[in-house]
Amino acid sequence: MTDALWVLVPALLAVAALVAVRRRLPVLFWWLVGYPVIALRLLATYRATMDACGLTVPASAMRRATARMIGRQAAPVPPRHSLPLPTGSGLVMRLRMAAGQAPEDFTASADRLRHAWGAHAVHVRPTKPGRLELRLVGWDVLADVRHPRRWLRTEPLSLPLALREDGHWHVRDFRTVPHELILGATQSGKSVYLRNLLCGLARQPVALVGIDCKWGVELAPFAPRLSALADTSGRANDLLDVLVEEMEARFRLIGMTSGAGPDAVLTSDVWGLPEKARPVPVVVVVDEVAELFLAASKDEERRRDAMVTKLIRLAQLGRAAGIYLEVCGQRFGAELGKGATMLRAQLTGRVCHRVNDETSANMALGDIAPEAALAATSIPAERPGVAVVGDSSGGWSRVRSPHLTLDDAAAVCRDTSGLVPELPRLDAFRPVVAEPAGLTSLPAAVPTARPATE
Repeated sequence: MTDALWVLVPALLAVAALVAVRRRLPVLFWWLVGYPVIALRLLATYRATMDACGLTVPASAMRRATARMIGRQAAPVPPRHSLPLPTGSGLVMRLRMAAGQAPEDFTASADRLRHAWGAHAVHVRPTKPGRLELRLVGWDVLADVRHPRRWLRTEPLSLPLALREDGHWHVRDFRTVPHELILGATQSGKSVYLRNLLCGLARQPVALVGIDCKWGVELAPFAPRLSALADTSGRANDLLDVLVEEMEARFRLIGMTSGAGPDAVLTSDVWGLPEKARPVPVVVVVDEVAELFLAASKDEERRRDAMVTKLIRLAQLGRAAGIYLEVCGQRFGAELGKGATMLRAQLTGRVCHRVNDETSANMALGDIAPEAALAATSIPAERPGVAVVGDSSGGWSRVRSPHLTLDDAAAVCRDTSGLVPELPRLDAFRPVVAEPAGLTSLPAAVPTARPATE
């Protein structure tokens, strides 16, 4: 009996330790237990699983003839594969498809492969003609998302914002996708995504411009790092006029530099200019766009249509001038006024958090991929921060941004306030930063309220 206890107690302690490691350190548990178990299961059952999923092809004539000579029947042939290599969140295996197979065949069987091999998810990605990558995810990586220990990219205007369900980071690259639309209901995680975006840009030599028609309550904590802030629709209209003037001035600079002489470098955007002559990039964040476009009178309707027109001009021409748009809201559609649908078409990057109705999801993702809009409607309310990210190429993925408190985000903007670039045209809209005495619970940066101007 004593010998049995000496064996049972350490075994129970080892099981309890593994359970604790699985809950608190899933990466360590994956390397210790998950990867060896799933890799062995995959190698042992690969041929049978592929055959059961209909991913095999008949044997070649040579194999059939050889099988007949020895009195056997030639078995179907699965795709050739590499060894399963471990990753930080699962494993990856490269396949060489047989003749007649397509990546869509494997994508349709991804759920069956997941259950057969005991993985959390299986993702299929074509790499080149005839070859694809099979990526298995060992656990729910979106359950607990934390900031990456190091920046994944070092290019300007490029920063990781959210973790994708396949274990890769969603990198927001403004030079590739210049304008983006972010939709989400209240408490869906939209503000957290925006905080990560602003904090990432605050550390770079970028001019940040905010338009928040809720009297600046959403963007006020970031005022020390903002080059301009409009907190009413009247101020927003004036600020958009200045941004259009800034864009036109940059185009004149591009034209003058390109025609300076026979040895001048021809370019059509600011990134082709010499570094010393290159103007600083400008990122315009429009928070709660519906508040910006609300109109209760004819005068407000005219001003709304004028603002939509200016935003469309910035969206169509701003990329070449180094001016980028980040438009946020709970809804976005034709009910916001004339030209709103045209503006949405220019916002090629799409991020849709949990929304209140299917119409909102279709506004964000319906013109990209119908299945992406369906995925956005199934985001549970108990998982704030989960979103569906898509772009004009039709690709989409579920992501979740790491949690970032408002105090931490405001502290980053205060620490980086010295990086605010000089843009004389925006000086009139620079928020006045007040230092509250003895009020630690309030944000340290509060813009001055200004009345709307007609």
